[in-house]
Amino acid sequence: MPTPKLNFTRTEFDQRIAKTRAAMLDGGLDLLIISDPSNMNWLTGYDGWSFYVHQCVVLSLYGEPIWYGRSQDANGALRTCFMDPANIIGYPDHYVQSTERHPMDYLSAQLSNRGLAKGTFGVEMDNYWFSAAAFASLQTHLPNARFSDATALVNWQRAVKSEAELILMRQAEKIVGRMHERIVDKVEPGIRKCDLVADIYDAALRYDPDIGAGGDYPALVPLLPSGADASAPHLTWDDEPMKSGEGTFFEIAGVVKRYHCPLSRTVFLGKPTQTFLDAEKAVLEGMEAGLEKARVGNTCEDIALAFFDVLKTYGITKDSRTGYPIGVSYPPDWGERTMSLRHGDTSVLQENMTFHFMTGLWMEDWGFEITESIRIGEAGPECLTNVPRKMVVKD
Repeated sequence: MPTPKLNFTRTEFDQRIAKTRAAMLDGGLDLLIISDPSNMNWLTGYDGWSFYVHQCVVLSLYGEPIWYGRSQDANGALRTCFMDPANIIGYPDHYVQSTERHPMDYLSAQLSNRGLAKGTFGVEMDNYWFSAAAFASLQTHLPNARFSDATALVNWQRAVKSEAELILMRQAEKIVGRMHERIVDKVEPGIRKCDLVADIYDAALRYDPDIGAGGDYPALVPLLPSGADASAPHLTWDDEPMKSGEGTFFEIAGVVKRYHCPLSRTVFLGKPTQTFLDAEKAVLEGMEAGLEKARVGNTCEDIALAFFDVLKTYGITKDSRTGYPIGVSYPPDWGERTMSLRHGDTSVLQENMTFHFMTGLWMEDWGFEITESIRIGEAGPECLTNVPRKMVVKD
């Protein structure tokens, strides 16, 4: 059998499983069916672009986790997961995108064969990868199981990063810094956005011996709207030339072994308008106020309110959250989908939590982003990146 390529020690995986099982016991769960690929990776190491079909990790209170997925992806599980091959289950291909049968039918039979067909089962009801049909199949074929919503149960266990995880995020930081350097070097009036994105991807992926890593694909593609399009936070790119007299924000991330370090900067081609100069001043001052609150024992809300209070003094209202936790992730989102830096979120900050401090402004006909990825520390935050915190002005 192949020796799996693990990014973490078995001890670390065991610690992650123990944390998750403790949360299961607190929630009265006998078994978890985990379909979020980030959670699957965190618990077992599984890494493959197979989340477009039904797959999951099954975790009970005893024994190894079980990887379950399409049979042709089982070899990928053998190469990236630590479990015994007996705990890698592939379903036949005639279950894939079938209107006559569902992959969860087969999973139910496998669980029954292993004596895991009754008890209280947690499922991730509200995520991108678990469908209504999957839930209906489990209910039909596991009549002695009771189902409970365990959305984000594993996500919460991921909130505090280990030193091994932080090493990967710091490597990703160096890559995102390299990406922004490439942007500054290449961006100018007339360059087509598609060509600039090609340069961004080149900088994102190439191996660098000084970093000790090459880049991985991001969970979110580069976002770089210009002018009035920048009022919308999630537009991507086209093949049009960039223009003088417009501001463009670049929201991108360095990624190493699925660990993300996002970072945004705004570029203005030509002489910046007073609107952009004022936005830069407000965002940078507000960010400093928020960073001052980003320390152990404070709350997510403390960071957000400090930032929002500064914006108010400049007559700016931001009606969206101003950050979210980051770490290991798969498309379509690099956030961890637990805490938010916003009013009302009183989650207490712990050492080695990591966040994207997303201070973006998306106004009626312009947008502006200068952000930081941060690690929470006892004395204050560590900004994971070392990119100059300012608007880039280039003729």
